[in-house]
Amino acid sequence: MPAPGHILIVCTGNICRSPMAEGLLRHALAGQPEPLKSLRVVSAGVAARTGEAISENAVIALKKGGVNISGMRSQALTQQLLDDALVVFGMTESHRALIQFKSLPVPKHLYLFREFLPAPAEREIGDPYGGPLKIYEACRDEMVEAIPGIISFLKNLLPAK
Repeated sequence: MPAPGHILIVCTGNICRSPMAEGLLRHALAGQPEPLKSLRVVSAGVAARTGEAISENAVIALKKGGVNISGMRSQALTQQLLDDALVVFGMTESHRALIQFKSLPVPKHLYLFREFLPAPAEREIGDPYGGPLKIYEACRDEMVEAIPGIISFLKNLLPAK
């Protein structure tokens, strides 16, 4: 694991939201200068079963934007993933609360994925699981909207070399 750690994105089952956010953020960081370009992005779920395929609609929604997440598989959130993370992003307040309750130590940098958007933007990203493609596309768009704020935050967290 390269220092300074990875970016960890957390949702419930790690088959819809967090893999979508992982793919989108990884894609966005690839176009940034170092050290952002080299940051590793991973995702996990608070109630995930390791090895599950990513939701078909999640794959389709991202493929429309040129991001391929079809090879990803789910993984359960572990204390080691939290300990090794530079920053952790949850999709909802319940994800953040569960991480705070179950982890020791609690990650220093624990935020919602949409936390850096100006008010009155909705901070939580709802679960599209089982919904039609348009719900996944709306979820994707909510994530895309949040990425510039996350990149600005990361630039401040990791000053350029």
